[in-house]
Formats: sequence, structure tokens, C-alpha cells
Amino acid sequence: MSIHVAAPIEIIPANAPFSEQQRKWLNGFFFETLLKSQPPIAEVSAPKEDTSTPWKDPSLPIDDRMAMAAVRPLKQRMMAAMAQQDCGQCGYSCANYASAITEQAEPRLNLCVPGGKATARMLKTLVEEMGGGVLDPEEVKPAKPETTSLPGRSRTHPVAARLLSRRRLNGEGSEKTTMHVEIDLSASALDYEAGDSLGVFAKNPPELADAILAALDIPADFPIADRSLRDVLIEDTSLGLAPDSLFTFISYLTGGERRKKAQALSRGEDPDGDIATLDVLAALQKFPGIHPDPEALIEVLEPMQPRLYSISSSPKTVPGQVTLTVDVVRYDIADRTRHGCASTFLGHRADTGEDVLVYVQKAHNFALPADPATPIIMVGPGTGIAPFRAFLEERQAVAAPGKAWLFYGHQREATDFFYSDELEAMKKSSMLANLSLAWSRDGAQKTYVQHKMIEAGAELYQWLTEGAHFYICGDAKRMAKDVESSLVSIVATHGSLGEEQAKAFVANLKKTQRYQSDVY
Repeated sequence: MSIHVAAPIEIIPANAPFSEQQRKWLNGFFFETLLKSQPPIAEVSAPKEDTSTPWKDPSLPIDDRMAMAAVRPLKQRMMAAMAQQDCGQCGYSCANYASAITEQAEPRLNLCVPGGKATARMLKTLVEEMGGGVLDPEEVKPAKPETTSLPGRSRTHPVAARLLSRRRLNGEGSEKTTMHVEIDLSASALDYEAGDSLGVFAKNPPELADAILAALDIPADFPIADRSLRDVLIEDTSLGLAPDSLFTFISYLTGGERRKKAQALSRGEDPDGDIATLDVLAALQKFPGIHPDPEALIEVLEPMQPRLYSISSSPKTVPGQVTLTVDVVRYDIADRTRHGCASTFLGHRADTGEDVLVYVQKAHNFALPADPATPIIMVGPGTGIAPFRAFLEERQAVAAPGKAWLFYGHQREATDFFYSDELEAMKKSSMLANLSLAWSRDGAQKTYVQHKMIEAGAELYQWLTEGAHFYICGDAKRMAKDVESSLVSIVATHGSLGEEQAKAFVANLKKTQRYQSDVY
């Protein structure tokens, strides 16, 4: 009789018709038999971190992006707040900006230019989860350098470049003002590639600074360090949408209902339904009679941020020069005309021959294919044409054999067909195989670039099967979303695929860098 180990559990009950010795033997026998029949226990490994980024879509509202990241680590939730565009305007990648904040090496929470105030407010909320509230700039650890220190290669080291010329691209009668701006880079020795952007440090309209000084009854020559307050307001300070810190500051200078209102505004609440219209001047005018210390006022306002513009030229066409395609922004609110700071600076306020501070922002996954024989499809309505003009100039300069197709659109053909002579000449020479045009105000029904894509869906899908790269540039919230949706529909229809398969097809284009976007 073989010997079995004692079972740790009683399989044969004590009242069974066996002796004690028999019961112990049977318990051991059945226990060993059951143990041998069980599959081996797999080693338990730690769950892998989810590195997917479903929120990487600037067209999504911030609340939707945050819901997608709700169970993720703090750093990833910060990246979701930024929409993870990796535009580079903050001087970081989104991941490194989030890391710098969580490591308490970066106190500035307002550097995300595309995200604006909504992102800054969400980052403030997330920082408060770390304990201790918003970081004190004087107590943080020094941040590690994110960008090169070479002149003109990052926002922290801009260089002077001369404004050469500008001309209006719209015809007489257009509802828009769009300027073709030429800038001389030769003195700075800066170079760039098609697909890159130019960062521009603009200046505020002097009349806006004067209005702020008048609202506060502060003399223009009030000294701030070695400069006048007026110069600091014009050259160094963001005077756009009022930051939360300004309303907090105002709450310390007022009392009663006005204090409660300022506190509500600082929390992002909207007691009077006008928070979206409150730039710095409007915010100060909303609380008349306050008398802030000028130095304290400057401290609570945000510094001037650079504005990125997609470069609309190839360095192979005119070496040492760069061109931009700039929509000049003006609109009226409450009996006052607001001016886009950078667009009006480049569009008409800066003098020809004046030096402006600039830097080259290298493109993040937005470039021509390495093989010039690869076909390209470009969708860029309005100023979205800018990088594609650069692409076409580049391909023309190297006599690229690959086919090119441009979808361009605007309001009216007679007044808003930017670079029409150049594009028609490229079409005539076969540099552009296809030029599809959409005019939203020329007919009874509005026609947009996505409609032209659907019309040419069979050929567009054929180009994709031949390996074409697909590019899009322009408005993220509406146009880019509609274009992607139309592309999915085209793939489904002409590829005989279901909707989920078509979405997977487009997702694979993105994964393999055959679908690239420059959206804002």
C-alpha cells in the first residue's frame, strides 16, 4: 500500500464507515488525485499600463477628453486636458509638459496655446490633486531644458527677422482679409523644411494698452523695472481672454456683491453670461473704480504667447525667405472692435522693414513622403492651403514624379481663390494631377471640401490603394472632423467595407503615417 500525505482538507467525513486510519489514507489519496488533475497555476504579472490615447483629438470637447482619461494616471489626464496635439508652442511635447508639471519643475499652467483657458483651468484642478494647490514659481525645482538653445530654434530663443512685404490675397468685395506675408530670414541664418511652422512674437495694439491705462487711471510712463508700464503691456503681456488670476486679484480689491462676482468668474462660473467676451480690458471695465498696484497687475496677467503659422513656402524656391498665409482677425463685441493680436500685427500694424521676433517650430509628423514618387492628397480650405503650397513648391523644385491632388475651398471663387495663378499653372503643367475646388457661397447650397471628396470618392480611394499619403490642414473642430468622417464613408463605399472596417482602415493610415494633420 502506498503512503499518501495528509490532506489539508477533510474530503472523507468523520461519520463515513471507515476506520480512522482508512479515512486518513483516503483523504490523502483523493487530495493528491485532485491536485494532479488541476492545471498549473499561471504566474500573476502586473497589469500593463494603458498607453493608448483616445483623447488625441482637438475637435473633442475637453469634458469628453477628460472622461476618456478618467481612470488613467495623473500625467495622462494632463495630456488629455491638452488634447495631446504636440504642437510645440509651449516649448514641450505634451508628455514632457505633463511630466514637468507633475515633477514640480514647471509652475506655468497656461502654456498650452491651443487649449487656452479651458486647459489651464483643468491643469490647475489636476495640480490641486497633488496637494498644496498651484505651484509657487519660486519654490519649484528647475525644469530640464526641453528645447535647443540654438538661436531661432525654440520659443525661448527667438531671433529677429525682417518683415519684407505683404499683400492681400482676397479680391475686392471679399468678406475676409487674408494676407500673404514675406519675411527675410537671411540675417538669422535660420533654415526650415516644408511642413514646418514659424513662431511669431507679436505686439499688442498700442490703443488697447492705452485704453487699459485709462480704465485704471495709471500713467503710461509708470516704471516697471527699467521700462514703462505701457511698453510692458504692448510687448510682453497677453491682453486677450482674461485669466482666472485676474478675477481672483480683482476680488481682493472689491467687496460685497462685486467680490462675489469676481470670485465666481475666477472659478469659471458665468454670473452675467459674458465670460467668453471678457478680455483684459473688458474685465477691468466690468469692475470700474479699482486701483491695482501696476506691478501686481502685471504679475497676475499672463505673458505674451507666440503664435504659430504654417509656413507656406519651400526653402528651395527662395532661400533665406519664408512666407505665411495669415487671416486677419477682427470682430465687434459690445461696441468695441477686437483685434487678433498676431494676425493684425503681421497683417497691417508692423511696418515693412521692421524686425519681428520669430523661431522655427519643426513639424511633428507632418511632412512630405520620403519617396518623391509617392502620391499625395491634400485637403486645405482657406488658410489651410499654407503648408500645401509649401509641399507643391518643394515637389516642383525637385521635379518629384509622384501625383498630387489638392482639395481647396473658401467662400467665393471670384474673391477667395488664394494663389489661383500658381495653382492653375501647376495644374496645366501636370504638377497638380487634380485640383478640386469648393465654394460655399457661390451657389444655393453650400459646398465644402468634404463634398468634393465624396464626389470623387472612387478615384480618391484608388489613390489610397496605390499608396497615397493623405494630408489635412485647417479648423479642427468642424472641417477636420467632417473630412475624416467623409474619408471613412469613401473607404466603406468604394472598398466594400463595413463602417468599423473602414474606420480601422483610416486608423491604420494614421498609424503608418499615411494620414497626417496640421489642425488648430
